Amino acid sequence: MLQSLLAGVESDARKGQLRRALRNKRCLRVLEAHSPLSALVAEHAAIQDDARGERVIYDALWSSSLTDSTLLGKPDIEMINIRNRVSNFNDIFEVTTTPLIVDGDTGGKVEHFVINVRSLERIGVSAVIIEDKIGLKKNSLLGTDVYQQQDSIANFCHKIRSGKAAQVGDDFMIIARIESLILDAGMDDALERAAAYVDAGADGIMIHSRSKTPGEVLQFAEQFRTAFPDVTLVCVPTSYAATHFSQLEDAGFNIVIYANHMLRSAYVAMQKVASEILRCGRTLEIEPYCTKIDEILDLIPGTR
Repeated sequence: MLQSLLAGVESDARKGQLRRALRNKRCLRVLEAHSPLSALVAEHAAIQDDARGERVIYDALWSSSLTDSTLLGKPDIEMINIRNRVSNFNDIFEVTTTPLIVDGDTGGKVEHFVINVRSLERIGVSAVIIEDKIGLKKNSLLGTDVYQQQDSIANFCHKIRSGKAAQVGDDFMIIARIESLILDAGMDDALERAAAYVDAGADGIMIHSRSKTPGEVLQFAEQFRTAFPDVTLVCVPTSYAATHFSQLEDAGFNIVIYANHMLRSAYVAMQKVASEILRCGRTLEIEPYCTKIDEILDLIPGTR
């Protein structure tokens, strides 16, 4: 019985789910999951939107290199690579059916990226997003406060082409993340790179920004959509957090990733509980912050 409860989705079927979802919806909601438990929470989350007459869910999961590194107490400098993270992807796949998009950092050396593409495709990952930076990777939201260097267009296009050539099937997606706005290289540079990356075979473009307002990503979307009406467009509104999903959808984005909020919120809750047990000398006061044991027993298959 436990085996049937844990049955997920066969890898070939799973990796094609993202493309199918993109064909069926204008824009997908994607939530960060750093563990099987957080993935289960994301998969079960749902609300009823009476105004639109639909059930709203997360259409895919996001495996963030930032949260995966933080969970292990390591810096977000590409120290925890794809090979180190594959077992976590498999653990998530054992208990969920939702497609997974992987944060691939810079993709690393071309030769390594080729092997990682094959590994991710084989286990059923739907997409990998790689950013056009080189050298020691630093978190993009640090911007120009730290030294970060963008790759050349030619080199990054070679990496995209190599990754696409390594694929066995057509379902797996390689999405190119553009850091031009993060590094103050300008809109023209971002658009030039987008065109080159699409020409190199990228299945989608992610435009990143550390601005507190969405103006520059909306401008990029408008100009990109004029040139490429059918190419998947992705954004991560971490810094421009006041921007509503519907505004990004109307601007032409196909995927909106909420990239680190599950781990960040868990950290706040754990800090609160840990300090309150010390302060109160018992656990009664922190029970309102804790999931009921019965909910845990119902959430995890085979626990009862």
